[in-house]
Amino acid sequence: MGGGRWRRVLSGVWRMLAVWAVSTLTMLVLAGALPDFRLRSESDESATQIAVTAAFGAGAFGLLSSLVWPLLVRALLLVPALVLGLLVFFLNGSLLLLALRLNPSGQGGAAAPETAVVVAAVMSAVASATGGALAVRDDDAYRRRLYRLADRRRGHADRRPGPAGPGTLFLQLDGVGHDVLVAAAEKGLMPTVAAWLGLAPPPASAGIARPRPTHRLTPWRTDWSSQTGASQLGILHGTNHDVPAFRWYEKETREVMVCNRPSSAVELQRRAVDRTGDGGLLTVDGASRGNLFSGGAEQLALVLSMAARRGRRNRSRAGYFAYFSDPANAVRTAMSFVADVLREIGQSTRARMAEQRPRVKRGGLYPFIRAFATVVERDVVVAAVIGDMFAGRAAIYADLVAYDEVAHHSGPHSRDAAKVLERCLDRSLALIAQVAEHAPRAYRIVLLSDHGQSPGETFLGRYGLTLGDLVRAGCGLAVPRRAQRTHSGAEARAAVRAALRIPVEEGIEEHRPTRRSEPITLASGNLGLVSFPDVPHRMSREEIDARHPALLSTLANHPGVGFVLVRSEEHGGVVLGAHGAQIPIDELSDEHPGPLADFGPGAADAVRRTHGFPHTADIMVNSSYDPANGEVLAFEEQIGSHGGLGGCQSRPFLMSPLALSEPVAEDEPLVGAEHVHRVLRRWLREADGPQVPVAQLEHTEGVRGTARPATNRPAPATRQNPADA
Repeated sequence: MGGGRWRRVLSGVWRMLAVWAVSTLTMLVLAGALPDFRLRSESDESATQIAVTAAFGAGAFGLLSSLVWPLLVRALLLVPALVLGLLVFFLNGSLLLLALRLNPSGQGGAAAPETAVVVAAVMSAVASATGGALAVRDDDAYRRRLYRLADRRRGHADRRPGPAGPGTLFLQLDGVGHDVLVAAAEKGLMPTVAAWLGLAPPPASAGIARPRPTHRLTPWRTDWSSQTGASQLGILHGTNHDVPAFRWYEKETREVMVCNRPSSAVELQRRAVDRTGDGGLLTVDGASRGNLFSGGAEQLALVLSMAARRGRRNRSRAGYFAYFSDPANAVRTAMSFVADVLREIGQSTRARMAEQRPRVKRGGLYPFIRAFATVVERDVVVAAVIGDMFAGRAAIYADLVAYDEVAHHSGPHSRDAAKVLERCLDRSLALIAQVAEHAPRAYRIVLLSDHGQSPGETFLGRYGLTLGDLVRAGCGLAVPRRAQRTHSGAEARAAVRAALRIPVEEGIEEHRPTRRSEPITLASGNLGLVSFPDVPHRMSREEIDARHPALLSTLANHPGVGFVLVRSEEHGGVVLGAHGAQIPIDELSDEHPGPLADFGPGAADAVRRTHGFPHTADIMVNSSYDPANGEVLAFEEQIGSHGGLGGCQSRPFLMSPLALSEPVAEDEPLVGAEHVHRVLRRWLREADGPQVPVAQLEHTEGVRGTARPATNRPAPATRQNPADA
C-alpha cells in the first residue's frame, strides 16, 4: 500500500474519530440540558460511567444510522412524501433508544420518546455538520471523495465506457418568467444567474468588475395553454397536440383530464409518443428528475407519468431512497421542512394582518404542500442531478417547482417569491455549478422555464361569483345565493329572461335542462372551459344559442372576460368579444386581432391552433387582461396564475451557454414548446449526445409543419467553465 493511500486511510479514520468525539460531547450536553434524558441509572453517579455510556451510545447510534437507516427508507418508499418527512424524526428517535439499550454494561441511558426525537435530530445535524466541515477544510480530501463517488456511480451505470464529449443539463425553473428572472438577477437576488449573464453587480457592490457573460438569454412564447403540462410535454416529447388546458373534459370517456394526475400524465405521454414515433428528448443515456413526463429517460426520480411503475430501476419513488438513505440528509431536510412550514404560517399571518390585497387563503394543508415543493422536492431533485453528473449521463432534465408554488399564493412579484428565488433556486444553481467542476465530463448548463406567471386578483374576489356560477346563470340554472346577490349574477339572470322571450326557431325544440345536461366548467388559471356532457360532439355556436340563448352573450360581455372561442357551423370557428364583437378565426391576425388586441403578438395563431384540437371544449373562455398593469383574473384561487393568454405567463425564458448555437435567428421569435424541443434536440446533437434517425426527427418536426432547423458546427468537447461547461 503506497504512502498516499495510507495518508488517505489515516485521514478518514481521524475524521471518523472526530465526529464520534463531537457526537459524544453533544450527547453529554443534551443529557445535562434535558430533564427526560439521562445517561446513567438512578443509583449510578460515576462520571466515568456516564462518559462511557455517552461514547458507546453515540457510536452505536452512528453505526445503526449507517446500517439500518437505508433499509428503513427502502421499506418506506411507498409512503407519501409528506408522511415520510414526519417519520424521519420518529425513526431517528427510535434508533437512538435502541442504541442506548445496546450498552453491554447494562447501565444504558434512557429517554422519553419525544425527548429521543429531539436528541437524535440534534446529534444527526451536528455529526453531519462536523463531517462536512472537516472534509471541506481538506480540499484534496473533498475532491478525492467527489471523484470516488463519480467513479463508483459510473461503474454502476451499466458498465458502459467513459463519456465522450460534454453532457447537457437542462434545469427548468418552474413558473419563472423572463422578466422576473432579469429583475432578480439585476437586483442581486440571483447572483449565479447574474454572473452567467454578465450583468453588472448591484449598486452595493460598486467597484466589482463586471463578469464576462457565459450564457445568452432568449425569451420564448408559450402556446395558449401556458402551463407545465402543455409546455413540458412539448419540450420533452416534441408535441403537445390536443392539450387545450391544464384540465379538460373528454366526452368519449366522460373523464376529466388533469395534467398533474398520474393517470392523465401516463395517457398524455402515450399519446405524444404515438404521434411523434419517438421516445423523447432523453431516450439515450438520459435522466428525468422531478418532471411530469419522462422524456424517454431510463433514469427517473419523482416523475409523475412513471409514478405507478414498479420496476426496480425505474420506480419513480426510488429517488427518495437515493437521498434519504443518508440519515443526515433526512434530518436536515425534515428540519428545513418544519422551518418552511413555520415560515409560511408567519408570512401568511403577516399578509392577513396587513390586509394585503389581493390575497387568497393559505391555511389547511397548503403550508405542508409549499414546504414539500421548496424543501423536499428541491433536495431530492438536486441530489439526483448531482448523482447524474457524477455518473456522466449525457442528458439530464430536472424541474424545480418551488417558485411556481409560492408565487401562486403570494404573488409572482411578492417578497415571499423573491426569497424563494434567492434562497432556494439560486443556491441550488450555485451548488450544481460547483459540482460540475468535479464531474467526469464537462457539462453545459441550460436554464429554462415552462411559463411565467401573471399577477391579479381572482375572478371570484372581484365579482363575487365564480366562472361556473356565471355559466349557470347564463344557462338559466340555479346558482348559489351569494352569486344571485352580485351585479354579474343579476345581469346574467336578466339576460336569460330577455332571451327566453325570443320565439323558438322553427325545427328546434326548446331545451329543458336535466342534471346530465348541466354544463361542466373547469378552470386552468385564467382560462376557463365549458363542456356539455350530454352532447357527444363539440357543440357549435348555433347549437349553444338554440339551447341557451343568453349564455354566449353573457360570457362575452362580462367585464372579467377577455374573449370567448366557440365552433361555428358557418365560419368553422369564431372569437366573441364585448359589445357584440365576433370575428371568424381564420380572419384573425396580428394586424387585425379583433378581441385579441390586448393579448399581444401571436395570440391569434395560438387560439387558432387550439381551436383545431379534438378535445377543445365547447366554450373556451379567457379572462380579461389589463396591459397597463399586466394583471389577469384567475378563475382559480390564485393571485399569481398561468394557463391562458395575458401578460408574463406567456413569456418564459431559455438561457443557454454561448458554446451552443443561437436558439433562433436574430429576427426570428421562439414560439411554442415544440419549437423549444427542436432547439434542445439540436443542442444535444452538437454535443454528440442522444440522437435519433434523421427521418424520425423530420417526422417529429413535421407534426407542426415547420422546417428542420439547420445544425451548426459541433461545439468543442474540451472542459470549460462550469457555468458554460
